[in-house]
Amino acid sequence: MAQAPGRHEAERRELLPGVTRRAALLVVGVLLLQLGFVLSYVGAFHAPTPRDVPLAVVVPSGAPEGTADSIADRLEGLSGDPLDVRVVDSEDDARRLLADREVAGVLVVGAGTSDTLLVAGGAGGAVSSALTEVLTRVDAAQQRTLTTDDVVPAAEGDARGLSAFYLAVGWVVGGYLVASIIGVSAGSRPITRVRGLVRLGSLAVYAVVSGIGGALITGPVLGVFDGHLLELSAFGALLVFAVGAFTMALQVWTGLIGIGLAILLFVILGNPSAGGAYPAPLLPPFWAAIGPWLPPGAGTDAVRGIVYFGGAGAGRACLVLAGYAVVGVVLTVLGSGRGSAAPEPELELEPAQ
Repeated sequence: MAQAPGRHEAERRELLPGVTRRAALLVVGVLLLQLGFVLSYVGAFHAPTPRDVPLAVVVPSGAPEGTADSIADRLEGLSGDPLDVRVVDSEDDARRLLADREVAGVLVVGAGTSDTLLVAGGAGGAVSSALTEVLTRVDAAQQRTLTTDDVVPAAEGDARGLSAFYLAVGWVVGGYLVASIIGVSAGSRPITRVRGLVRLGSLAVYAVVSGIGGALITGPVLGVFDGHLLELSAFGALLVFAVGAFTMALQVWTGLIGIGLAILLFVILGNPSAGGAYPAPLLPPFWAAIGPWLPPGAGTDAVRGIVYFGGAGAGRACLVLAGYAVVGVVLTVLGSGRGSAAPEPELELEPAQ
């Protein structure tokens, strides 16, 4: 009996019975993403160590000349370089630096044998704990005592300041998932630029609803954050749209591979470097360097800035996300209608009959 015309062609594309070359390549890609996930997360979190944590030092008025510099030099010389120390003239100035997120802590040296460490738990409890641990050891060696005062604490319902991270990650996940679903269901590349613009418009509507939803859940619904509903909604919409537009552009130019690239960028690299469980001063240099430039890190930093620091740091994060949004929109529009409009072949596990 004669075989179906397409059967010989399907069999030629098989590496094993029922497994095409394309399927095998996709499986290899998934394996690489899986191993990359393990490498990135374990590499970032297996040994959190303070590195150049910005610290302001204030000495009592009337202290002998050179006292502040001497203390700063001693702290800068600690093994492993855990601190990046600056001397500040007054406690008020140091508190302003802490509120503006220019330092992670303030060491107020007492006139007697007691010192006070001012921290901002809203920026992430892990850094506050690390500073307390390091300076407690230093004071103990000098036969001094240290008291820690959290002057910008996380909200009662925001354990260790992690809710900002989870909110940002939720928005990021929504952004790349909705773009991926649109690409899988309607084809990675729109057949005309008008259709590409329609996709971007639909993504914008989704982003607005998603931003409002996340702000409502963390605000009135769960009571994690008090107020800031409008600011969080607007920022959430920007974050979702930026991630979605960039993912859409990746799919327009690389097809199904674009989904894997989005996962690599936003999940494998973005989440462990975002400063959630361990903010940047506790991460290895690579993850600390890339975190602020990826949407999960920019999102986490901005939410904390909006909720706890009067918006400090949110502006830079918005510029980063605006860059992703602009690149995503431009590349999506330019790539729409480019070349063949034929849909991508489906993943074949069985030979065609």
